[in-house]
Amino acid sequence: MSKLILVRHGQSEWNLANRFTGWWDVDLTEKGEAEAHEAGELMKAKGVLPTVAFTSVQKRAIKTLNIALEACERLWIPVTRDWHLNERHYGGLTGLDKQETRDRHGDEQVHIWRRSFDVPPPELEAGSEFDLSDDPRYDGVDVPRTESLKLTIERVLPYWEEVILPQLAKGENVIISAHGNSLRALVKHLSNISDDEITGLEIPTGQPIIYDFDGATPVGERYYLKDA
Repeated sequence: MSKLILVRHGQSEWNLANRFTGWWDVDLTEKGEAEAHEAGELMKAKGVLPTVAFTSVQKRAIKTLNIALEACERLWIPVTRDWHLNERHYGGLTGLDKQETRDRHGDEQVHIWRRSFDVPPPELEAGSEFDLSDDPRYDGVDVPRTESLKLTIERVLPYWEEVILPQLAKGENVIISAHGNSLRALVKHLSNISDDEITGLEIPTGQPIIYDFDGATPVGERYYLKDA
């Protein structure tokens, strides 16, 4: 059987600062780098070694992957970086302090923006300092102005089915280093979690989650590698 390894990036600078991040490209903190290293050490200790890697085009996920692969002596495996694995786009909330946003708009409204399945935050204004439409990594991409979890799933799952799943079907051990919401999209699909329940699921930073696969079919339920 092959294995799918899901790793949410380690703590980022804006995780620490309590700011909405989304597609904005922030770096890891020292703690985040340590979390990534520990994930790689755990994979090595458990003998769960990836043969193919996927990540987003955001450096917090890319660095997490590189640090983890170095720790488990797998820096040499092929890596694909693709924007379909990016974090959910937080639209006009990008860069805002989460508590200040609650104070301004109320806890209930912010909870809806953050945790509802299909209600996106306000759109990011064109020309905003966080507008990435001219970023060279998104050449030819219709960069979203905002995304709900539902919209995030709609871009993640086709990429999963067309590009990543065939690697598992061939018997590869696949690691995906990505983000809370792009990984939530995959877990919802693989574990058949309802729209209502998925909004309450937390994906912890730097903790490898494992699915066992027989060909293209997941076998059993997901588990944390630390518990294996």
